[in-house]
Amino acid sequence: MPNLEHPAYPAATLLHLESLVPCRESQVSMLLSIFGERQQFSFPSIFIYGHTSSGKTYVIQTLLNTLQLPHVFVNCVEYFTSRLLLEEILIQLQSSSEAEQTSHVPCDTFNDFVRLFKQAVTSQELQDQTLYIVLDRAEQLREMEANILPAFLRLQELTDRNVTVVLLSEIVWELFRPNTGCFEPFTLYFPDYSIGHLQKILSQNHPPEYSADFYAAYINILLGVFYMVCRDLKELQHLAALNFSKYCEPVVRGEANERDTRKLWKNIEPHLKKAMQTVYLREISSSQWERLQRDDREPGQLKGLSAHTHVELPYYSKFLLIAAYLASYNPVRTDKRFFLKHHGKIRKTNFMKKHEKTSNHLLGPKPFPLDRLLAILYSIVDNRVAPTANIFSQITSLVTLQLLSMVGHNDQLDGPRYKCTVSLDFIRAIAR
Repeated sequence: MPNLEHPAYPAATLLHLESLVPCRESQVSMLLSIFGERQQFSFPSIFIYGHTSSGKTYVIQTLLNTLQLPHVFVNCVEYFTSRLLLEEILIQLQSSSEAEQTSHVPCDTFNDFVRLFKQAVTSQELQDQTLYIVLDRAEQLREMEANILPAFLRLQELTDRNVTVVLLSEIVWELFRPNTGCFEPFTLYFPDYSIGHLQKILSQNHPPEYSADFYAAYINILLGVFYMVCRDLKELQHLAALNFSKYCEPVVRGEANERDTRKLWKNIEPHLKKAMQTVYLREISSSQWERLQRDDREPGQLKGLSAHTHVELPYYSKFLLIAAYLASYNPVRTDKRFFLKHHGKIRKTNFMKKHEKTSNHLLGPKPFPLDRLLAILYSIVDNRVAPTANIFSQITSLVTLQLLSMVGHNDQLDGPRYKCTVSLDFIRAIAR
């Protein structure tokens, strides 16, 4: 019994679509109900958000391509200005018309875009069906002119055409909403894949020369090792393809059969440990990794970042550590003086004598709230930092490392009264 049903599309097409988007049937069913039939007016704007590698872009592209719905897909990172973005939408609309390709019409303002958009829809004969404009990485719209985002949300009203704008982002809608207010889109959340979902998706790519159960057992071992440190579907697919040949070696040599999980695990375990050192880094190519596995070198002989005596922290984790250290040792009253360019006049106070002062390092780190940490982070980083899930996941990782360093010191872990502090010793330990 298929999970996807819609009277406007053939059952065979929906069944094929369901096979292409496993573990996302509920989201696709919701989108189908919003889209409706081709000639019906859909919702003016849809906002889809979720963490990295939660299937947002893939599901939308697969849905539009499988149902052959007219659409335009633009990545806002590639077209980072309003003019580039608007012109790219018009170019993709006119791409099927050879006459329009020869003459490029510049689009400087959104008023020009509305006029040219109407002409393009008419020339392509799209008046009788919904046109979908998909803007991936839509958080970049906040960096453009203030009228761009509200105008896209009301594009159906401005153009008086059957058009739906779909925004894809990793951050929530509350961080998009302008202070002056705007048309509220329909929001749809894509949750992270669970370990069961990852097992099902990765097991579909099994090689034809091996049974599905054998490959599913391999994926189960892979997820048991990497799931706690990596939940990126693309990275896990890369790791699965990279290490499967080593997992099959005992079976190929005739030393074990497909059910000897103990022998297979013993053979693959050291290679998964090597792969753990380079997860996300991609410091060597797939061919170099396969050559390294054939040579059976030790992890220390790996040429790359993991061969060094230290591993670089993520970019924002460095600044988060600095911000946490400053918040731990500097009083709150000094934040305005240290982190604002125009902090006004400083009132003179009666300071203690030099020999009467007590060093803050002797007193130890002081607790600080998360809002203060983020405020200091925004002031010491040159470019604008979006409060995405990646930032908060790095904060969580640093706090987890600190809690692990406190194991055995019960006096520092005082239940719900525990507040975050970052000491110099903790930073030195992380740096090692």
